[in-house]
Formats: sequence, structure tokens, C-alpha cells
Amino acid sequence: MSTIEWLLDSDPSIRWQVMRDLTDASANEIAAERDRVATEGVGAQLLSLQADDGSWGGAAWNHGWDSTMHILLLLRDLGLDPAGMQAHVALRRVREHVTWRDCGPEECNGNAYFEGEIEPCINGQVAAAGAYFGQEVTGIIDRLLAEQLPDGGWNCEAERGSTRSSFNTTICALEALLEYERQAMNRSDVRAHRLRGQEYLLERGLFRRKSTGEAIGADRKTGAVFTDFAFPTWWHYDVLRALDYLRNAAAAPDPRIAGAIALVESKRDDNGRWRLDTQHTGTMLVTLGDAVGQPSRWVTLRAMRVLAWCATARGTFA
Repeated sequence: MSTIEWLLDSDPSIRWQVMRDLTDASANEIAAERDRVATEGVGAQLLSLQADDGSWGGAAWNHGWDSTMHILLLLRDLGLDPAGMQAHVALRRVREHVTWRDCGPEECNGNAYFEGEIEPCINGQVAAAGAYFGQEVTGIIDRLLAEQLPDGGWNCEAERGSTRSSFNTTICALEALLEYERQAMNRSDVRAHRLRGQEYLLERGLFRRKSTGEAIGADRKTGAVFTDFAFPTWWHYDVLRALDYLRNAAAAPDPRIAGAIALVESKRDDNGRWRLDTQHTGTMLVTLGDAVGQPSRWVTLRAMRVLAWCATARGTFA
């Protein structure tokens, strides 16, 4: 079985993205496969678990991976069609009923879900999924723009005095700004802030210290290793997530990511697949079928499309 055949022998959420990003399937074939995300497999399972109060896990956000925020992020990763009936129904329930009561700072208790709370990492995740699903998240976006630090990134610790950005928070903010930028195309200020944040990552080669060029071994706060690939990523940063963001943003390949691309290529096994290096701890409502240390369809899909994006401009990495 070729790698593409192996990827296609999977959940609709993977199949439609493989068809779009790695094959010459027609637009109609891709759309038909995408429609199945809402009615079959992991996507359908997640939709069926939404409570009558519009929430998942009984909360807007929690420390596990089963809250409303986490499930909406995962549905975005799966590519649930925002225009589909199932998405409309699920998002209406969230919009009309879910608030931040008892799961965020006390001053945010009365906030509707898509108004967000105060931490840029959490707000970035709320806004990324919200904008993807066509919800009104302008308030969160404006807050993120105001919270960008002088070095170009973001950090949840800024309110406690930190002046240096965090890879973790920055990638969450960038994904939110990119999704919103597509929804509000007249916001040139959003693009300008996003490109500043993007430059923060590029200046560091996506995983190196700006001061020395030394590879960052692990996140100081969590111990997570930036060169280990995970799915889902949640709020955690890794090199493949950053590259997939750049691909999604249609960024011009930059010589400063040559080391990151080499890292991705080095992780491909003899069968042309990539393994799941790590899985962030938490409560998952569904099983995605990947085991740590074993070939992962999700990691392989993302790695292959990143390399395909770069293949057309290989000379820029000299």
C-alpha cells in the first residue's frame, strides 16, 4: 500500500484533505468527501456529543481536552464544512447558550462564548475556530492586536510582567488572525500584525533561540519538545504546526525555515510515513486511532503537504 493509499484508507476528515492537498481529485469529489465529515467517523461522533446546553464537557474551557473550545478546534482541524447544516446547528447552540461562567476569570462570567476571556492563548484558540465557522469574534481579534508584544509575538504571562513572547501563545494568536483575515478582508491592520507575529517565528528559524541560534530543547513551562510532532496540538507549539500554519497562509518559503524543513524530512520512515512523537495529556472524547511511536495519518498528512508546499521553491532554501 502506498502512503497515499494508506492515508485514504481512513476517516473522511483525513481523506478529503488528502484529496485536496495531495492528489488531483476534482473539486466535486473533494466536496463530496468533505460532506461526510459531518455524518461519518470522528466528526459525526463529536457533533453527537454536544449537550443540549450547547457545550461539550459542560464548559466553555477546561484543563482537559473535552471542553467546547477544544472540540470546536478539533472540528476545525477535521475540516467540518462551516456552510453545512450540522455546523450551523452546533454553532448556533454555542453562540446562544455557552458562556464563560465558572471556567475563566470571574470578570468574564457573563461573557458569551465568542466574546472570549482574557488570556491570549485561550482567546486565540476561541477566535481561530470561531472565525473559521463564521462567528463574530472581532472583539477577541482587537484584543489580540492590542496585546502583541514589542518583539512581535504574544505571551499569556504578559499580564504578570513578561516582556518576551511565547512560541505557544504566538502560534495560537497567528492561527486566529489568519482565519479572521480571511473573513474580514478589509482589515489590513490584522494582516500587518499577523506578519509581525509570523516574523517572530521566522527570526528564530521556528525552533531556535534568536540570541544564539541554538535549537530550543523543550518548552520551559511544560517540558514539551518543539521538535516532537503531535496531533491534536491544542495550545502546544511544535515545528510541524508552525510550518503547516505558513503553508495555510500561503507564505513564500523563506531560507530561515530550511532547518525546520530538514527536520521534517529526517523524520520520514522507510515507508514514507511519519510517526506520532507525542500526545499531550488530557481527556479525549473520541479515538483518533494514532498511537505514540507509531505511524500517524494525521502527522503524515501534515508533513506531506508542508513538503509539497515547499517543493516548488526549493531554491529559496540555499
